[in-house]
Amino acid sequence: MSDFLTHECGIAAVRLRRPLEYYQDRYDTSLWGFQKLFLLMEKQHNRGHDGIGIGCAKLHMPLGHPYIFRRRDAEKDSLSNLFRDEIKSFHKMARKQMLNPDLPSSVKEKFDFGGEILIGHLRYGTSGEFDSGSCHPYLRRSNWPTRTLMVMGNFNMTNTAELNTKLIDRGQHPVFGTDTQTVLEEIGFHLDEAHTDLYRKLRDQGVSGSLIPDMISSMLDVESIVHISAQAWDGGYAIVGVIGNGDMFVMRDPHGIRPCHMLLNDEVIAFASERVPLMTVFEADATEVQALEPGSLVVIKADGAIKVSKFAPEAEHTPCSFEKIYFSRGNDPSIYRERKAMGAALVDQIVRSIDNAFDNTVFSFIPNTAETAYYGMMDGLRLFRRRQVREEILSGLRNGSLTEEKVDELILQNWPCGEKIAHKDIKLRTFITQERGRDLLVSHVYDITYGVVKPTDNLVVIDDSIVRGTTLKKSILKILARTNPRKIVVCSTAPQIRYPDCYGIDMSELGKFIAFQAAVALHRRAGRQFLLDEVCSQCRLELSKAAGEMRNAVKRIYEDFTHEQISAEISRMVYPEDMNWHGDVEIIFQTIENLHASINEPCGDWYFTGNYPTSGGYSTVNHSYIRWHEGVGGRGYELPL
Repeated sequence: MSDFLTHECGIAAVRLRRPLEYYQDRYDTSLWGFQKLFLLMEKQHNRGHDGIGIGCAKLHMPLGHPYIFRRRDAEKDSLSNLFRDEIKSFHKMARKQMLNPDLPSSVKEKFDFGGEILIGHLRYGTSGEFDSGSCHPYLRRSNWPTRTLMVMGNFNMTNTAELNTKLIDRGQHPVFGTDTQTVLEEIGFHLDEAHTDLYRKLRDQGVSGSLIPDMISSMLDVESIVHISAQAWDGGYAIVGVIGNGDMFVMRDPHGIRPCHMLLNDEVIAFASERVPLMTVFEADATEVQALEPGSLVVIKADGAIKVSKFAPEAEHTPCSFEKIYFSRGNDPSIYRERKAMGAALVDQIVRSIDNAFDNTVFSFIPNTAETAYYGMMDGLRLFRRRQVREEILSGLRNGSLTEEKVDELILQNWPCGEKIAHKDIKLRTFITQERGRDLLVSHVYDITYGVVKPTDNLVVIDDSIVRGTTLKKSILKILARTNPRKIVVCSTAPQIRYPDCYGIDMSELGKFIAFQAAVALHRRAGRQFLLDEVCSQCRLELSKAAGEMRNAVKRIYEDFTHEQISAEISRMVYPEDMNWHGDVEIIFQTIENLHASINEPCGDWYFTGNYPTSGGYSTVNHSYIRWHEGVGGRGYELPL
């Protein structure tokens, strides 16, 4: 993805199903779970670079011994540094004979992360401060293990303001800033209520105080607590929670917007945002890893009992399609196949753009994440050309015009030619750079192959998606223009991004989308400023309605224009004026129909179609338009100023 875009976080959780002695005997280490957590996080490092956090809960710790631990870090290379520091601490204690690394009981007692429950989070922030205090997991401490709560997740709640108001009305004092804190406090409140009810019941029955903690732990109904807590949530989420007594839960939003996968065997139950890390880390077959069903809750009690239930009614399954397009690692077999299909689906538009001139076209990709789609595009182009040749040969056979020279011409000429044009030869992490300096940095990250493209050639490159178009205009097209082609065609495997996201991707400022800018420009050129004002009024009207009745008033902005007209205006807008090259630029976008055909299973497309899975989405899009119309910056799910 050439545009700067932060996105979903990554989660990892490991719950050992055997005592530490088992892993010491079989794998020669009591830190087997800790090592697996690191690998799960490393294999998902693509999902977060703003910071990380890890947590651990130890089962059945004696009174007076700590039982829950957390570390967070938002510095550069935080993942490797944090785990390295913990391992250094482990070996230092071993050298000083503070613990015996070969004795599981010693490891569990002395090493903070020598427990049975281990969780980790990779943060890609879309709100809040980017420091260690903003990293998950969040921790709510108590001197009662059954009231101590640790929570982390990959999520965004669209109605955080309402949820905070609910806490205030209840008499609590929420700390504003993140929806994570809101989720933690909501679950924590109901956990406190359940704990208090059980304590009073047991106390009134005359149960000895020394027996009460274990009895509360066994009787605690985690399923009910989570069910009640989640009733008011609107958003996309995959959440992991650990209670101090060793109970654990994992849940996925009712629409399945955020991903969550689970592996269960005799040794471990593990969770991750992506399927392949679980397969790789635990050497599991694809059939052993299951996607957690939307609206599902997995509760693992301290005694190891596992229960899977539904915490919300059935809802339309709309998983984020950007997982398929860009976010998830491409070595997942289904995602690899789907990305190739997205590339192949662009073939008809590409052939029209180059007027079938394969002999005078060079095909490539930028950035590297678009490579898989490039392979699909090339397969599709070759198949298209083979069908052409076959038809011409059959036609020649039918009318007797087929000659040896004609066969040679058909077989040897006008075939698609692929080349590596852009090289990312410097290891600069452009995604963590401030946006104002990113364009200059990109121009240094990418270098090109000279001498491959002729002045008479078209240069066709495929990209994952085009969001804002700024990097395309200020950097990428200038880089590609160094090859001096006749025409540059940039193909997006994603459709035009027309509407904001509010479920975890940092795409909520409507005015920054190049597709929206293009539609507005077309309206203004046609003298229809009044329509832009009318839409603002309609957005306000929609926001006055009940949540279930609200609709997307911003769709009116696009109704007067075809897909092709918007694309043509985008092509004009991203053309870099400040360079010597004077060739043509054309931007091609995937169609909605082809996207669904490529993925071939339910997928959320609200950023393309404006059809949101929850009422919070409709509130976001209408708010976002009002903010743009009034010249107010900020995320669309924040209230207009």
